[in-house]
Amino acid sequence: MRFEAITWERLAEAFAAHADALGAGDGGPWLKVAVDGAPAARTGELAEHVAQALRVRGRAVLVVSTEGFLRPASLRYEYGKEDPDSYYDSWFDTGALWREVFGPLEAGGSGRVLPDLWDPATDRATRSPYRSLPEGGVLVVHGPLLLGHWFPFDLSVHLRLSPGALRRRTEEGERWTLPAFARYEDEAAPGDRADAVVRADDPLHPAWTGWAGSRPDV
Repeated sequence: MRFEAITWERLAEAFAAHADALGAGDGGPWLKVAVDGAPAARTGELAEHVAQALRVRGRAVLVVSTEGFLRPASLRYEYGKEDPDSYYDSWFDTGALWREVFGPLEAGGSGRVLPDLWDPATDRATRSPYRSLPEGGVLVVHGPLLLGHWFPFDLSVHLRLSPGALRRRTEEGERWTLPAFARYEDEAAPGDRADAVVRADDPLHPAWTGWAGSRPDV
């Protein structure tokens, strides 16, 4: 892949402009976009910048983090607190994401989305109220391991960290998750699935591929 230097601000604007030009998603009157990456890549920051850029364009936006859809600790820690395969396969409640986030935004859906379900700090349900996203609105989902579940995204960006950068930027107590991200690269190939890839090794100097279909030849 060939990467070109870009700022986070320009990236957010490019993402928002491309999403806005797509109109509603193929599966209904809502657009669903993803910012995929390990926690060390700080996907939430880009997601919020994209959301703000979309709002400036007059689009209603709802940002959802997969951290709000972790399973209860009793299920996450069934095989221990530091099992990378459990982290990869069963920490995130993908069923709830389908049911509470993507399902209401299918064609003919209600548009009522649950923004989060479980608080990992208290290990209790968040009891957050449903949020109504009007037709023509944009759902921005961010978090790790998003591109291996066939979620119906209309547009996606993968924030890539090299193995060395991922290790350096992951807190020591969370480095047991690193094999899960190596497995994600091997099995899900997020760089091939995403519409754009951002090299984020240096948080101050990102670079990106441009959008799929308009990338320069390798």
